[in-house]
Amino acid sequence: MSIDANTHYWIVVVSKDHIKRGIAGGFVQANHGKQGPLNKMKSGDWVICYSPKQTYAGKETLQAFTAIGQVANEDTYQFKMSDDFMPYRRDVNWKECTEVAIQPLIQDLNFIENKQSWGYRFRFGFFEIPEHDFKLIKSKMLI
Repeated sequence: MSIDANTHYWIVVVSKDHIKRGIAGGFVQANHGKQGPLNKMKSGDWVICYSPKQTYAGKETLQAFTAIGQVANEDTYQFKMSDDFMPYRRDVNWKECTEVAIQPLIQDLNFIENKQSWGYRFRFGFFEIPEHDFKLIKSKMLI
C-alpha cells in the first residue's frame, strides 16, 4: 500500500507476550488499555510495536520491534477481560514480519533525539513517529 500525507505512524510499547495476544486477536491496546491514545489513530494508519521485555511481568529484556500492521477501521471499543478490567482496543491488520532489534537502528532514527538515553522516548508508551523512521523500521521488518 502506498504511503500518503494523511497517514500517521505510531509506536506502541508492549511486552512481546502481550502483543502476541494482540496479533492472534487482530487488535492493539495501548497504555494499559487507555482510550485516549487509540482515539488518535485513524483507519489506514500504521502501528509498530516496540517490546522492551519478553514478558510483562518478567525481567528478560528484548528491546526489539515485534509487530507491524495497519489500523483496520475507525472504531475504538472496550473488551471485557475480567469484571474489573475492560481495556480499550483498536482492530489492526497485522503483517507477517521479522522481529528487529532496535540497537542497530538507533543512530538512524530521528525520533530518538538523545542517542545516549535512547530508551527515554519509549517511557510514554505511545507516540507518533516521522515517516522516515517508519520506512526504515518497516524495511527491516517486512523482508
